[in-house]
Amino acid sequence: MKLWTLLGLATVTALLPVTAQCETEVAVELLRFEPKDEKRDREVPIKVYWNGEPEPKPVVLFSHGLGGSRENNAYLGEHWASAGYVAVFMQHAGSDEKVWKTARPLQRMAALKSAASLQSSQDRIKDVSFVIDQLTAWNEKASHPLHNRMDLEHIGMSGHSFGAVTTLAVAGQKLPLNRSFEEERIDAFVAFSPQPGKGLPADRGFGHLVKPMLCMTGTEDASPIDPSFDPAKRREVYAALPKGDKYELVLDGAEHSAFGDNRGLRSRNRNPKHHPAIQQVSLRFWDAYLKGDDSAKQWLQSNRPLSETGLGDVDVWSWK
Repeated sequence: MKLWTLLGLATVTALLPVTAQCETEVAVELLRFEPKDEKRDREVPIKVYWNGEPEPKPVVLFSHGLGGSRENNAYLGEHWASAGYVAVFMQHAGSDEKVWKTARPLQRMAALKSAASLQSSQDRIKDVSFVIDQLTAWNEKASHPLHNRMDLEHIGMSGHSFGAVTTLAVAGQKLPLNRSFEEERIDAFVAFSPQPGKGLPADRGFGHLVKPMLCMTGTEDASPIDPSFDPAKRREVYAALPKGDKYELVLDGAEHSAFGDNRGLRSRNRNPKHHPAIQQVSLRFWDAYLKGDDSAKQWLQSNRPLSETGLGDVDVWSWK
């Protein structure tokens, strides 16, 4: 079995051209930067999707899964940018694609398991804050391509798998010893394939989070590095969240890779309805909580996310 088939995380596609076209036919421009956090002597590569319009746009951050890169989940970056967001996709050294690409074939799984560490989690959390700092500096710098293009009063955070772990951490998840790494500048969160973590029961870890959050998972959303992981555990995150602007989409039959890219990958087991639904539901969530779109919020708080995206009774849409 190919490694990318097993993980469903690391992209194997070629880089996109500088300008891509989305379903809505709005041109999406791509920018790549390699900013360095001098305090940590750490580079945090980013890929930016935006539509090139001069008006400042809300910002959506994305954190890749274990063994991935900033090139992952382009279908989301393009869709969000086409709809009027600056989508910033980060790459986290130490838990990115280099982990498995630099390991011997028979040692790749062990390398990935080793990279799913406390140190990697801490590095990722600091990467998020550093990137926001960097975007703030660029927004104020007249010579930068993104000068005055970002509305940094409205920031969303998202991620898949290990990126969902990062997302929940900066949302303010409580950890053992009463630790928390909340990034207060972020306004709303989308966690693709969330997991409750270890050390504290879910209600103690997430029961205090009041900001808007959308969780997405699938009934077959297992762990790529832990065969004993029960996909149903991912739903413990939403169940533990307090009422108020919280949402959950559960895709019937969706595996862990359902939330990743499908370009160049084996898609034999992928439901063709899933990606469009993921795009539409996530975009409506950003519209509701980063653009203040009341009609989007009303849409979310109804059964329309199933009926209008091609999903059906076998899928689950919940809000509270």
